[in-house]
Amino acid sequence: MVCLGNICRSPLAEGILQSKLDSNKFTVSSCGTSSYHIGNKPDSRSIEIAKKYDIDITHQRAAQFNKSDFTTYDYIYAMDNSNHKNIVKLSNKAQEKSKVKLILNELYPDQNLDVPDPYYGGEQGFEDVYQMLDKACNTIASKLKKRS
Repeated sequence: MVCLGNICRSPLAEGILQSKLDSNKFTVSSCGTSSYHIGNKPDSRSIEIAKKYDIDITHQRAAQFNKSDFTTYDYIYAMDNSNHKNIVKLSNKAQEKSKVKLILNELYPDQNLDVPDPYYGGEQGFEDVYQMLDKACNTIASKLKKRS
C-alpha cells in the first residue's frame, strides 16, 4: 500500500487489509513515495478512524518505497495516479511495473480514480477514505484468499 507520506491513506489500507487476511499466510505493508515522515506514526486522525473500526495501526512507522519492494511484494497498490506514476518510474522491468495497481481500480476497473488525501480535510475526510479503502480491501482480500 503506497501513498505520498505514509501517514494517512496507506497506513489505513495496510491495517484494513491485514484485518481481513490471515497474517500467517499474507504480509501486508505500507510506505510512501516521499521521505517526509520516515519513522513517524500514522496521522492521529488515521489512528482514530482505524480504532473506531477495531483496527490498531499505532505500531506502524512511515517508510519510503524503494526498488527492493518490487521483489518483496507480489502486489503494489497506489492510492492515487501521482504515486502510481512515481512508483512505475522506479522500475525498468515490465514484470515489476505490472505489480503496480491503483487500489480503487479494484472497485471501479480502469477508471483510474484517486483515493483523496484527507490530510488537510476534517474528520469526515478520514471516514470517507476509510470507507473507500475498506470496500477496495474487501475485494482484494477475496481475490487473495481464492489464490492461496
